[in-house]
Amino acid sequence: MLSNRHKLALALLFITPAFWTVNYLVARKAPGVIEPHLLASLRWLMASFLFGLGYWQQIWAQRRQILQDWQHYVVLGALGMWICGAWVYIGGQTTAAVNIALLYSISPVLVVAGSAFWLKEKVNLLQLTGVAFALVGVLNVVFKGQWQHLADVKFVIGDAWIFAAASAWTVYSILLKRWHSPLAASPRLAVIALAGVAVMLPFTLVEALATPLPVLTLPGFGLALAAALFPGYGAYLAFSVMQRELGAARVSVVLYLGPIYAAVIAWLVLGEPLQFHHLVGAALILPGIYLVNRQTTTP
Repeated sequence: MLSNRHKLALALLFITPAFWTVNYLVARKAPGVIEPHLLASLRWLMASFLFGLGYWQQIWAQRRQILQDWQHYVVLGALGMWICGAWVYIGGQTTAAVNIALLYSISPVLVVAGSAFWLKEKVNLLQLTGVAFALVGVLNVVFKGQWQHLADVKFVIGDAWIFAAASAWTVYSILLKRWHSPLAASPRLAVIALAGVAVMLPFTLVEALATPLPVLTLPGFGLALAAALFPGYGAYLAFSVMQRELGAARVSVVLYLGPIYAAVIAWLVLGEPLQFHHLVGAALILPGIYLVNRQTTTP
């Protein structure tokens, strides 16, 4: 029988990508409204408060251990909140959505390889087959079923920022699992997020002094709040819970649901019709995720 924690983690595999999809919308709306580092700093400052609700006494009680391991929290904050946060917003100013999706499709493959090498997680042939299925599915969505367009992809400077963010997510995923903490998932993320804000603070100040835009407007704050609630608090907490229960390799493939969820949201919200390539992609991605997580569903 599966435990309730396992059932929750498996359910979160299909819920979390919906939270991350909000970040794509925020990244598209942010240019000209709010600067990347300010957006990321506000996002994670608010998310840290949410992570810590009800846990500040626990965090205070573990303050000696937290100070002893401060390097871990700073590294995780820099990787998961700064590079995976502000750098995505910077890259999104100059690169196309198809390039972002293409570059991020590499991350789960790297996580699976890193988990097997550094975390010693067992990855069998069936799971590798699942990753391959899901990868082909997401690329089919990215190229709209027309694979000849792969030769037409042109990379710009923004892609370097996105590639760095995708690589940082790989390292963050592995280190989050490898470095143990006495804190539960939510209070641990509260500390990591605060460390990330501290890392971003000097860049945010320089950015604020250099920009001709108003430092903060109501629409900009609204974007930061949306990013804090869904792809911040919701997605990262869910990811941490899933990773503790299922392992880094199995959880990494949830990124492949992003393009499918984005298409569904565009259909429901914007009235954009679902295309055949979306259906083909889903027909490959969903079985792929099942194969990767199949071991966790057997008694």
